[in-house]
Amino acid sequence: MLDKIGKYEFLAEPFHCDFSNRLFMGHLGNHMLNAADFHSNDRGFGMNYLNTINKTWVLSRLAIEMEEMPKAYTRFYVETWVESAMRFFTNRNFMVSDAANGKVYGYGRSVWAMIDTETRQPADLFAINEGSIKDYVETEKACPIAKSSRVKVGDDVNLIRIIETSYSDIDINGHVNSVKYIEHVLDQWDLAWYREHPIHRLEIAYVAESHEGDRLALFREQETERTFNVRIVKEDGTEICRCKVVF
Repeated sequence: MLDKIGKYEFLAEPFHCDFSNRLFMGHLGNHMLNAADFHSNDRGFGMNYLNTINKTWVLSRLAIEMEEMPKAYTRFYVETWVESAMRFFTNRNFMVSDAANGKVYGYGRSVWAMIDTETRQPADLFAINEGSIKDYVETEKACPIAKSSRVKVGDDVNLIRIIETSYSDIDINGHVNSVKYIEHVLDQWDLAWYREHPIHRLEIAYVAESHEGDRLALFREQETERTFNVRIVKEDGTEICRCKVVF
C-alpha cells in the first residue's frame, strides 16, 4: 500500500503568474486537481481505471484559502489526501507549501462524486476495486480551513457580464472546465482592485454542466466590504455554479 498522503512538486511558471508576480488562483486550482488525479490514479481509483469501466470523478465543491500565493519560479508542493469517503461522495483536502523552506501557503478542501458516464447517474465508490478508497482515508492530518459554505445569492442581484463559451473553455469531458468558471468569476474585477485586494479565499459549488456555445450570465452581490457572491446561469435559466470570493 502507498502512503495515504500524496505529495507532488510543481513550479510557479512565470506565464502562469499575474501582474503581481504571483501564481494565478486558477492555475493553483489546476495544480490541486492534478495532484488529486495523480493521487487517485496511483492508488487504483483514478480516471485511468475509471474510464475503462464507464465511470468518472466529478468535482462538486472546491474551497481554497491562501495566506500567500507562490511567486514566479518558486517550486512548491501540493499535498493531498482523502479525509472521508461515503457511498457517493468523497472529501479530499490539500496543503500547499514551499518546496525550499516548508512554509505553508494555504489549504484547500474539495468534494467529489463518482458518476456513470453513460447514465450520468451517481456511482457507488465502494464498488470500485472492492472499496479500496476506504484504505486510504486519512483522518489525522489537519486541514485548518472551514469547509465550503452554502453560498447564497439573492434574486435581486446585478448582472455583471455575459460570456460566450468557446474552444478554450472545453475540457476532455466535452464541457466547460471546472477551473474556467473560477477564471471567469475573477475576471470581474480590474487590476486596480487586485492591487489593493489580494484573494484570500475562494469557494465554488458546481450545480450543472455547460458546453460550447452556451451563453453564461454572471450575477454578483456584495455580502461585506471584501466578500462577494456570484451566480453563473445559462440563458435558459439553468444555474451552473455559485461562487464566494473573499479578498
